[in-house]
Amino acid sequence: MAYVTMKQMLETGVHFGHQTRRWNPKMRPYIFGARNGIHIIDLQQTVKLFQTAHDAIANTAASGAKVLFIGTKRQAQEIVKAEAERCGMHFVVDRWMGGTLTNYSTIRQSVDRLKKLEAAFEDGTIRRFHKKEVLRFQREVEKLNLVLGGIKDMEGLPQLAFIIDPKREEIAVQECKKLGIPIVAVTDTNCDPDNIDYIIPGNDDAIRAIKLFVGAMADAVLEGLASRKEEAPAKGKGADGKSASKAEASAKDGDEGGSDA
Repeated sequence: MAYVTMKQMLETGVHFGHQTRRWNPKMRPYIFGARNGIHIIDLQQTVKLFQTAHDAIANTAASGAKVLFIGTKRQAQEIVKAEAERCGMHFVVDRWMGGTLTNYSTIRQSVDRLKKLEAAFEDGTIRRFHKKEVLRFQREVEKLNLVLGGIKDMEGLPQLAFIIDPKREEIAVQECKKLGIPIVAVTDTNCDPDNIDYIIPGNDDAIRAIKLFVGAMADAVLEGLASRKEEAPAKGKGADGKSASKAEASAKDGDEGGSDA
C-alpha cells in the first residue's frame, strides 16, 4: 500500500485549518493548536486516519464495488474529475443534484435522455431537425453533461463515497447516510465529522492538499483493482497448479472408481 507521508502533508499545507472563529467544536480532537488565528490540524492523527480510509477504498475496489468521487468546489472540480477518470470511477463535480442517490430512478431518466441525445448527434439523426432545434438539443446535452456526465455510465448505487468538503456537500452526505453508503471525507476544522465513516482531518481548500488526497485515493482504487485481477487467476488454480474444475473432476473420478471396487 502506498500511503501519504507526514512530510507530503506538511509540504502541501494539509495541516492548515480554518480561522479559529469558524471552527466546529466537534473537530476539537483532531486539532493540534492554533497559530495566528488559524487552527493547526494534528497530522499524526491525519496520517493514521488516512491509512484507514485508504484501505477502505482499496478494499471496496478490490471487491468489485464502485466508489463515487464528489467535489464540487471550484478548486477541486478539475482534480476530482481527472483522478476519478484515471482510476475508472464515477464522479460529481459541477453541483450535487438533490436526489442523485435517493431518487436514483428519476435521475436515470435524465441520464437516458442525455444518452439518447448524444447518440442522435453521433449517428447523425439529429440532422432531421431544424437548426434552431439542434442548437436547443446541443445546449441541453451540455447542461446535462455538466451535472450528470460523471455518473451517466453508473449502473446502480455506489458502495462508497469519497468527498472533498462534507460541509459543502451536505446534501450528498445526507443521501449517503440515508442509504447506508459509507463515506470517506477530507474534513476541515469547520466540518461536522459525525456523519463521516472514515474521517481524514485536513485542509480541504488548498489545491495542493486536495490534489494530494484525491490522487492518493485514486491510487488506492487502482491498487484494489490490481489485487482483484491478481486474485482472479489464483482462484481458478489448485495447489498443484491444476484448475479447480480439473481437480474436482479428478476427485470425482476417484470416488466413482472406489465405489466400483
